[in-house]
Amino acid sequence: MLNCQVGLPTPGFYSLAEDGTWSGADVDLCRAVSAAIFGDPDMVEYQSVTSAVRFTALSNGESDMLSRTTTWTAVRDTQLGLDFTTVNFYDGQGFLVPADSGITSALDLDGATICVLTGTTTELNLADYFRANGMTFTPVTNENVNVLVETYLGGGCDAYTNDKSGLAARRSAFPDPSAHVLLPETVSKEPLGPVVRQGDDAWANLVRWTVFGIINAEELGVTSANVMEMTASADPNIARLLGTEGNIGEGLGVSPDFMVNVISAVGNYGEIYERHIGENTPIGIPRAGTLNALWNNGGIIYAPPFR
Repeated sequence: MLNCQVGLPTPGFYSLAEDGTWSGADVDLCRAVSAAIFGDPDMVEYQSVTSAVRFTALSNGESDMLSRTTTWTAVRDTQLGLDFTTVNFYDGQGFLVPADSGITSALDLDGATICVLTGTTTELNLADYFRANGMTFTPVTNENVNVLVETYLGGGCDAYTNDKSGLAARRSAFPDPSAHVLLPETVSKEPLGPVVRQGDDAWANLVRWTVFGIINAEELGVTSANVMEMTASADPNIARLLGTEGNIGEGLGVSPDFMVNVISAVGNYGEIYERHIGENTPIGIPRAGTLNALWNNGGIIYAPPFR
């Protein structure tokens, strides 16, 4: 089994159904790596822990990989014994406020009480933003995001801050999403992606190239629907991706056709995005014209070639 860590249930990224099954964009990365290793996307034991203990659970061996909305920073990368493999989602921190509050800008929040998840870069960015703008605030903290959201909905703080994708995800599950608005400011850079422990380069490579594979698949037009047909493609780029040419899988310690198993199970990057968080989902995060579009479509989602 792959022990894959996700966060507390969050719509679109790691959602937990009543029957105990997990789904979401970050869950699909767990499933993709499982498919790469075992040829089966469901050989996964999911671990759901709070932000405050996520790195401890990874570093002490409880988790094999972390696939949740976790920001790549210098301190985390160099002082916690972690390896950030790559970025699979570019985000930024924002603020959510009640629509009837009259607040239209983060600069209107001087003196406000702000709900913020403790043990996160969000907490640090919040202090930086207010300090840089000569404003004051009172933090309302908790390590459990569900408690924090209930505090916000109950009027226990004036605003709730998090990555904008997380705010959109949480708002989609509110009793009346239209009663809450995202303020226009983006106050940080939040490159998010899967994390492993330092000291096992082969494992880090496998996780990294699984993500690169689903990005390359979208660029090459390989989907969950046509992947078997594409194994007969004469395009050398597709042939190397799907293992009918070259030895990429051998170098990663998996079967030559590992990406066939991955794409069959979860699809390419675009399929994962649109299935869980795209414009036609309750979360409704647009992709076109954002950093999360492919590099050849105006964004910066880019993967090295399979060759």
